[in-house]
Amino acid sequence: MGRNTATIEKMQTQLNEWNAQIKLLEAKIESSKSDVKLKRASMINQLRTKQRAANENIREMKQATNDSWDEVKISADKTWDDLKAGIAKADSSIT
Repeated sequence: MGRNTATIEKMQTQLNEWNAQIKLLEAKIESSKSDVKLKRASMINQLRTKQRAANENIREMKQATNDSWDEVKISADKTWDDLKAGIAKADSSIT
């Protein structure tokens, strides 16, 4: 289970970094005009939804047995890719 623990810790660290990025993006949209702010706030809400899903994946990975690890990891990887792409998109459109 050591390999799995290292994977979970690595994902948790990355998720913490992304949380900081999302907070920075939120701060940047605060200074936007109201119509742009609304659109960008929607983007941040989508990121927060993906972030919650990633947190749930980490919780599931911590509880996974050796038999269910691969299935849980595949789901986590998909969520991870979605969140990573969403942050990159938001970062390029907000900055």
